[in-house]
Formats: sequence, structure tokens, C-alpha cells
Amino acid sequence: MKLISTLIILLTVGINQVSAQKDSSAYETQRRKINRLLDERGNRFGQYESSLGKKTGIFGLKTKKDMQFSNDILRQIALTDNDIFSELKVLLDYKDFEKQQVETRAETVEGRIDRYQTTITSLQQENQKLRIQVEKSIAAYDNQKNYLLLLIISLIACVWYIFKLKKIPKIDVSGKKSV
Repeated sequence: MKLISTLIILLTVGINQVSAQKDSSAYETQRRKINRLLDERGNRFGQYESSLGKKTGIFGLKTKKDMQFSNDILRQIALTDNDIFSELKVLLDYKDFEKQQVETRAETVEGRIDRYQTTITSLQQENQKLRIQVEKSIAAYDNQKNYLLLLIISLIACVWYIFKLKKIPKIDVSGKKSV
């Protein structure tokens, strides 16, 4: 029975660890995705700054094409920002989910601890009752032993007294009774 319960506990712990590893790998994957998006945004922002400095027009002026290119890069930055925000929301939802799981596990563990404490308390009370019962039984046994010893001593004393009172007279060869 102990072997079966030990195996069940080990399997449960193993499944929880695999689940925790899977959860943390999903979390890490999400973090890497956000970091990649942030790097991409940084690169695009660098492209935007360099496009602002480009002037391909006559007399070193900006052309409509230069401004359109800058606006396109700025639009890509805004889209990347939207992607970052949505991925951050997923990451925060994931963290909230993890927090909720931890709270649920904590409540479950607290419930188990409470049940264990209740069981331990009831077993301690039962143990105390049994100890008191054993002490009473030992005291009763000791009393019975003392009464039996007193009875045996009284019996021996009575037998001795009876033999002492009814001393059998001895007959001498001479025919006289001796006391």
C-alpha cells in the first residue's frame, strides 16, 4: 500500500514538473518573440532616422518619394508597436494564469495541510485516550496482583496457623504423648 501511494506521489510530482517546464518554456518563447519584435522596432526606428536625413531631390531637398519612404517606415514602426502590445498582453495574460495556478495550488496545499492537521489532532486525542486506558489497565492489574499476593500470604498464614494449632501429637516409644 505504501509502495502504491509513493508511486502515485512520484508520478504526480513528475507530471507537475513536466507541466512547469512546459509552462516556463512557453513563457520563454513568448519573451523571445517580444524581444525579437523590440529589436525589429529598434532597427526600423534607425531606418526612419536615416530616411529623415535622405534628400535625393534637386538642390538637396526632400522629394515626395523620400517623405513617403519615411512615412512607410513610421507606419511599420506603429504596426510593430501594435504587435508588441498584443504579445505583451498575451505574456501578461500568461503571467496572470500562472499566478492563478499558483494560488490554486497554494489553496489545495493549504486544504491538505488543514486536513492533515485535523487527522493528526484526532489521532493524538485517540492516542491520549488509549494511553489513559492502558494506565488504568496497568493500575487495575497491579491492584489485582497485590490482592492475589495478599490472598496467597493470608492463605499461607492460615495454613501455618492451622498446622500450629492442630499440632499432631507424637507418640513416644514409651507410650506417652508429647506435645
